[in-house]
Amino acid sequence: MRSYQDLFRTPEFTPLFLSSALQSAGQTVGGLATGTLVYAATDSPLLSAVSMFTPQLAQVLGATTLLSAADRVPPRAALAGIALAYGLGTAVLAVPGLPVRAVFPVILLLGLIASLGGGVRWGLLNEILANDGYLLGRSVFNMMSGLMQVTGFATGGVLVAVLSPRAALLLAALLYLLSALGTRLGLAARPPRASGRPSVAVTWRTNALLWSDRARRLTYLGLWLPNGLVVGCESLFVAYDPGSAGTLFAAAASGMLVGDVTVGRLVSVGVRQRLATPLLLLLAGPYLLFALNPSTPVAAVAAALASVGFGASLVQQERLMALTPDELSGHALGLHSAGMLTMQGVAATLAGSVAQLTSPATAMAVMAGASAALTLTLAATARRPVPEPQPAQAVSAARSREGWRRRVRTPD
Repeated sequence: MRSYQDLFRTPEFTPLFLSSALQSAGQTVGGLATGTLVYAATDSPLLSAVSMFTPQLAQVLGATTLLSAADRVPPRAALAGIALAYGLGTAVLAVPGLPVRAVFPVILLLGLIASLGGGVRWGLLNEILANDGYLLGRSVFNMMSGLMQVTGFATGGVLVAVLSPRAALLLAALLYLLSALGTRLGLAARPPRASGRPSVAVTWRTNALLWSDRARRLTYLGLWLPNGLVVGCESLFVAYDPGSAGTLFAAAASGMLVGDVTVGRLVSVGVRQRLATPLLLLLAGPYLLFALNPSTPVAAVAAALASVGFGASLVQQERLMALTPDELSGHALGLHSAGMLTMQGVAATLAGSVAQLTSPATAMAVMAGASAALTLTLAATARRPVPEPQPAQAVSAARSREGWRRRVRTPD
């Protein structure tokens, strides 16, 4: 599959794409409105950052309890149900007079529900397009996410400034409900990809199997850590410049769009395989400029340039799929999504804490430096040769892996 036209001619790709676009727009508008609402009520960079990323923090709970369902539930019903739950929950956040202390339990619950969505959606995409089309398809979804963020942050910024954060939340709720409707009407009723009953035990066993391979383990860490720390920088945009936060978010989304087009469509396979580390360093580098408290135009350019580096995730996901059995693709991609979002939530909390003690600009530079250091450490670790196991150890390891596979595939 070599062109975007091939993608949109593939049955079910377009409705999945459109419903995901609506959900992405809802998340963008709703996240900005929630962060602004909390910051206005508390004047706290920490609480503002955490309010925008608490759903991501909940992903770790889902990754350890719910993720086995990613391949064991009907995809259409699961995706429609998740979008519907988000729409209702976002409408609750828009209730006038809702105290700030009530905001966090609602968004935490929504994050727990959403933790299943990444595995279901990306596993379904992999199923619809097959392995040869996944990277190009995922790049289109990433580009869509960038466009929806540009549009969503611009629209949300106007609504927040002209009307109120609660008006923006109501728009986000409507977008979620339209996404649920589009999913239900546009996708076919597919059976689950794997048999058996989802459970916490199956989730743990499959997580352990995926984590047991060194190459997959390093790929997961590369997907989670550098990316998450830079999102911690983005979580401080509201505190850094409350009046222009939408501009900064839109600039970052524009850069991400450029990176995804370049990596997903314009770069050859041979070149792409060598780009992960350079792109991750680009992702962190421009945020070091925030130590100088740049003006809004300079800050927007830095954010846009840095976000080109998010294209690294496409390279890393391609590697992850090459290392993962097809029957575990949904779970593997769900673990990637849940771990990435969890790290983003942790990084937002850490960035907010550093900003509380210093300043938003200083905290952004600190997070960027940590991201670059981790990227270099992971690259050096990946280049380090692995000692060959002794014959007895090799046999034992092979038996252990086969035992894990049998247990993972056995219904509870």
